[in-house]
Amino acid sequence: MLRYTLLKTLTTKEIIDGCKNQKAKYQRLLVLNYSAELITVARRYMPDKMYAEDIVQEALINAFDRFKSYDENKGTLQNWLRKIVINCALKKLNKKCFEKEMYVESPMEITLHPSVYEKLDAEDLLRVIDTLPDGYKQVFNLYAIEGYSHKEIGNLLGIKEASSRSNLKRAKDILRIKIQQQNATSWAKIV
Repeated sequence: MLRYTLLKTLTTKEIIDGCKNQKAKYQRLLVLNYSAELITVARRYMPDKMYAEDIVQEALINAFDRFKSYDENKGTLQNWLRKIVINCALKKLNKKCFEKEMYVESPMEITLHPSVYEKLDAEDLLRVIDTLPDGYKQVFNLYAIEGYSHKEIGNLLGIKEASSRSNLKRAKDILRIKIQQQNATSWAKIV
């Protein structure tokens, strides 16, 4: 009950100032306030919950070490923490996945009835996205979910901007095929 009361009475600015001064109480409040969202971000890159929690823990340690460099005028605390989590997750992943070429047939023209897409929920989509090869999944998550540009993705992942575009196109092609296959097998039955 005390933790909840502290969260309600302190502003984000006070938490930031406390973290900049390395006060444990404020660091705990930051963890309580943001860890659930940060785990969600980490799970886009590391679907296993245990690994995602490790990523978030490492990201928070990095954040606390670098808190004095946080500039509120350059973005929100939430976005700053998300970027740290994404960077930690990307460091953990094998960057060699971008060197592998994967042959993807051009998808057939998809002629699914619009009601198929209405039956998909966020969990269905996340499960399908999670089946993408790592390189494609990373680019898709960074571009489609996090909103990074291809130039930013290239810088983050150490790949060319054109490779980011290519990986995104291939990811979308694979997702179209998988959604079409799912339509034939399970959750997209047309009534």
